[in-house]
Amino acid sequence: MAASCHAPVWITALRQTAGRGRRGRAWASPEGALAATLLLKPEEPPETAALRSFVAAVALAEAFQAVGVEPRAISLKWPNDVLLYDCKAAGILLESAGQAGRLDHLAIGIGINLASAPDLAAVEAGATLPISLAEVLGRKLDRDDMLLALARAYAAREAEFRAEGFAPIRERWLSQAARLGEPIRARTARETFHGTFDTVDGTGHLLLRCSDGLHRISAADVFF
Repeated sequence: MAASCHAPVWITALRQTAGRGRRGRAWASPEGALAATLLLKPEEPPETAALRSFVAAVALAEAFQAVGVEPRAISLKWPNDVLLYDCKAAGILLESAGQAGRLDHLAIGIGINLASAPDLAAVEAGATLPISLAEVLGRKLDRDDMLLALARAYAAREAEFRAEGFAPIRERWLSQAARLGEPIRARTARETFHGTFDTVDGTGHLLLRCSDGLHRISAADVFF
């Protein structure tokens, strides 16, 4: 599909039958959810382009406010979730295609629980519980209205990212970071770390202060 599309472009699906989350996990997309992908053609190196997961998270937070969610309800969970009242309302997944250290396309996939949340049976033990925007707002939200708010917010943050780099996005993200300065558990592919969420560095890595020192983590599942 990427070869036939002219980036940037938003692609949405009314229904998903084979959704995929981080590390190839199945992605539950309840009826009435917004499943959207922004296809971009980045000019930066892959490691810089990957920071758009933070751009998307900040844009999602702003879009939620635009449709009526109170700012105090919103927090951002490293590496790729947006929370409402400490429950997961949206997830972000980046996938790319390219060769020789250069990206041809970057797809930013975003799933938002609009009308309902996934069944609790589909949630991993200890993982963040899901919530829907309908529960928070007390009303159902039209998909197109949510997508428009998201597209507007993302366009503004993308322009900021291109003009000023990651620093202002990082500041915005940290201002809404879930559990910043508090104990968390980070599970990588090889081991689990227990420590205090110190910050996110200038390359998007999680800095976790543990009993044996400061750990710099590039990818992990985080549990509260």
